[in-house]
Amino acid sequence: MASILDRFKENTEEVVVDASKKLRVGIIGTGWIAEAHIASYLNQPDVEIVAGADLVEGKAKAFFEKFNVDAKCYNSHKEMLDDESLKLDAVSVCTYNRIHAECAIYALNKGVNVMLEKPMCVTIEEAAEIIKAEKASGKVLSIGFQPRLDENMKMIKKIVDSGKLGKIYYIQTGGGRRRGIPTPYGTSFIEDKTAGIGALGDIGCYSLDMVLNAIGYPKPLTVSGYKSNFFGIRPDYYPTHPEYAEKFEVDDFAAAFIRLEGGIILDFRIAWAMNLDTPGDTIILGTEGGLRIPSTECWNGTVGGEMTLYHEVCGQQTETKIPIIKSEGSLFDKKIRSFLDAVKNGTPAPVPTSQIIYNQAIIDGIFKSAEAGREIEIEIPEY
Repeated sequence: MASILDRFKENTEEVVVDASKKLRVGIIGTGWIAEAHIASYLNQPDVEIVAGADLVEGKAKAFFEKFNVDAKCYNSHKEMLDDESLKLDAVSVCTYNRIHAECAIYALNKGVNVMLEKPMCVTIEEAAEIIKAEKASGKVLSIGFQPRLDENMKMIKKIVDSGKLGKIYYIQTGGGRRRGIPTPYGTSFIEDKTAGIGALGDIGCYSLDMVLNAIGYPKPLTVSGYKSNFFGIRPDYYPTHPEYAEKFEVDDFAAAFIRLEGGIILDFRIAWAMNLDTPGDTIILGTEGGLRIPSTECWNGTVGGEMTLYHEVCGQQTETKIPIIKSEGSLFDKKIRSFLDAVKNGTPAPVPTSQIIYNQAIIDGIFKSAEAGREIEIEIPEY
């Protein structure tokens, strides 16, 4: 029995990183998420952070001083990427959502590998243009979905791939926060001109990736979507900044009923703010079994507790508990490391656009369906 179980153990041998050749990295956008990127890059022995760009005068300089990094500072991504003396190997795009596509495409066209923060972009049309640039460049473009590197997330996919659930036919997923509109970082998350999408893009993309990655990312076909902003537009939501209510222009709640290829139904909901602690656990139903994945009060990159597999054993209904697996190390470090390895080794992106375009298509479809007030077909442009 021990030898059989050993087959499922992860290879825990320490990976030695060749630091003899440094990868020269730049950071586009130096807001709060960029802090996680630079901290992770500083943990990598084969990285040299050489430049950064931010539209706000002096922001990039202050950012690098905070981390004691000597890097050249620019007022735009174009200025930085046009400076051929930098000889950049890769960039992290950490800007607000609305210019994700612009920055990623410009970097790819300059022959630079890209780590693009989530969400991939705002619209499906932008996503298609990003992939066109990626294909033309031949460079690595990975999307920032570090939760899928968590061992518990990997276990969800292992369970599905094992066939223990049989044919998947229904999924309920989502997540959210009782109170969690991200205004502690200012208004870039809530204004249309910067964010474009709210809870859908911020944490909704993670919830979608958890289940779509597990089932192999089938193509989305139709969507009936809903979105609202009942909390975001209330001045009393922001005791210290009631003026934020007038700036709120995105969704703080969204829900959808999505039909996927293979006859799979996806029932989805996400919230930045609501009058509940959670909109419910994730469940995956199949013809041979069901899987319950406990929710979390605030998305943190893993599951909320031990999972339960509901199945039959010798004709008896039974449940098998899947214990929580403790992940070693930072998921963010794993995200950055997997991207750097792909760049150095010429291997596929760890989180490929060929998958995430379907994630983006669902988000885009929810938005368009909500605006139309009816179910719509999901149309994905050629790329």
